[in-house]
Amino acid sequence: MWELFDPYILFFYSITGIEALDGLAGTFHLALAASVIGEFTISVVFRLNRSHLDRLNSDLAKYGSLSREAERRGDEASYRALNKKANDAYGQVFFNRFGLSAASLWPAFFALDWLQLHFGKTGVVLPFFSSGANYVPAFLFCYIAARTVFGRLKRHLPYFREQYAMLLSYEKESRAVAEEREYPPLKERKIVKAGE
Repeated sequence: MWELFDPYILFFYSITGIEALDGLAGTFHLALAASVIGEFTISVVFRLNRSHLDRLNSDLAKYGSLSREAERRGDEASYRALNKKANDAYGQVFFNRFGLSAASLWPAFFALDWLQLHFGKTGVVLPFFSSGANYVPAFLFCYIAARTVFGRLKRHLPYFREQYAMLLSYEKESRAVAEEREYPPLKERKIVKAGE
């Protein structure tokens, strides 16, 4: 499988002719490619699941609002039932967001596989590691740097700018709904019975 990609990836391991800089540049470019592909994957998954995520966020807002209304009226049984539904909806929203974030990681595992194939025995030659550094920490260092760089750049790139704005608005919506739900547990509050 890697035979198709080898010429393109290996090109970045021979840019300067200085082995240590080439190792760093090649690993960084590989990590950057994994970051871009991962971000693209997030955008595709988000677009495919948008109606499902909308429904989950709507349920969270609806049940949170209804549970607060039941609490205000002093209806403890309704409050507990609706609050349980709101907590379930919150859990689903949380794990969907976690899954969405995890969708960006799969290219990193393929990059590590490629690195193992090419540098598993010799290590990646980097500045201060002329005999070769283990490919895993070298890649992780470059991956963190690439995610940081791409995170700052993506809001200025045409496709990713739109996606960044969409995800940001979803995050703000979810945060607003979560902040509305932050109040002490039922046992710490006094339920006021209707007519008291």
